[in-house]
Amino acid sequence: MTQSLPKLEQFRIELKANGLVHLVFDAPGRTMNVFSDAAIVEIGLFARWLADADVRGALIRSGKESGFCAGANLPEIWAAYEMVTAMPKHRRFNAAYDHFFRLSLSLRALETCGKPVAAAVAGLALGGGGELALAAHYRVLTDDPRAAIGLPESLVGLLPGAGGTQRMPRLIGVEAAMPILLEGGRLSGEAALKAGLAHALVKPGEEIAAAEAWLLSSPSPTQRWDREEWESPPPPAVSAALAPVRRAALEKSLGHYPALFAILDCVEFGLPQSFDGAIRSEMTSFTHLILRPEPRAMIQTLFLGRVDYERLERKRQLPELVEQTVAAVRTVLDRAETDVEALAAAGFEGLGGARVAPLRERERPGYWIDSDDPRAVRALAIMKQVHEVVAPLAVGWLPEELRVADYAAVRQTGYPGYLGGPFAFGAGRLG
Repeated sequence: MTQSLPKLEQFRIELKANGLVHLVFDAPGRTMNVFSDAAIVEIGLFARWLADADVRGALIRSGKESGFCAGANLPEIWAAYEMVTAMPKHRRFNAAYDHFFRLSLSLRALETCGKPVAAAVAGLALGGGGELALAAHYRVLTDDPRAAIGLPESLVGLLPGAGGTQRMPRLIGVEAAMPILLEGGRLSGEAALKAGLAHALVKPGEEIAAAEAWLLSSPSPTQRWDREEWESPPPPAVSAALAPVRRAALEKSLGHYPALFAILDCVEFGLPQSFDGAIRSEMTSFTHLILRPEPRAMIQTLFLGRVDYERLERKRQLPELVEQTVAAVRTVLDRAETDVEALAAAGFEGLGGARVAPLRERERPGYWIDSDDPRAVRALAIMKQVHEVVAPLAVGWLPEELRVADYAAVRQTGYPGYLGGPFAFGAGRLG
């Protein structure tokens, strides 16, 4: 082979005697692979190398026992958000679009490189890991509950922005895709095989041989949506299929979680398009979404705060601030329990079955709680009471400890997750 190998650090390249190449995801210094900025760049480098390489095909697998890939490096997404929002407002959209579109472009280069690509998935393939698996032409999954493919971005206020909102419904259909996209569901075992997400299901340890066998069978190196016979569904059919899903999402979220509706828009407006057009529409939605306050609050609390909370809980080292914060929030809510309508409208959970009609049918700037709806006015007054009670508790604690307490408040008192918890919302809106 005359072409020199690209220099990679997050992955390693193994050339095999049978004419195949293995791309092994093995992020240094980590117990679990995550899609860092460095990994995104390296996928693109590998895709460009693979297009001209003298190999029969590529097998993507993990070099770690812990799984395939746990998803994006959310602290890096947080840092990118900080970078973008520090820019002048007129530059933010283009800066965010260009930054986050890189993974989508890298995966697109991989699946259109002209060589067959297979993924051997043993363990979790979530988020960016799920997107990488979906970009392969063939997926082998081990018959193990821990081996699963999922796209949980909605749980932290985001959407699968590397083509996930387009590949998933194209592979398994709109109906089967929506729980994965909207609820963070995942498929494993026979369910993944039956849905068409996995092409083969094998015993643990047999996934590499099965993937290699497919690669050596001289398969087509083309995704189904890139073939001449592919026909995109007409827009009315997609809209009709999504209408009940949209209604259910609206009733459940009241419109407070814009990621759900951005995902629905990605599917509704993307499926009728060519794939290259669809991923650009997807990134437009992703960019508008990530510039909103909800993803920032949810990443800070429901991911970073949750990870810290669970780590400290395992060590039995939760700060006393956690118990103090939960007790303080509950005290205020108990005093306000007669206004369950306002609290339920703001998104508080566990209020004895209080029912509220959906508040926002379409995405709007800012929080509903800042609107002039009488329920919003009353709910915001209660939030201010919560802030007044918890603010003195923050003295002397680190930001990491405050977000642990925020996560506890969301989990244990029903404080709305899209607001990030009493400290996050209080500091950003009421402080």
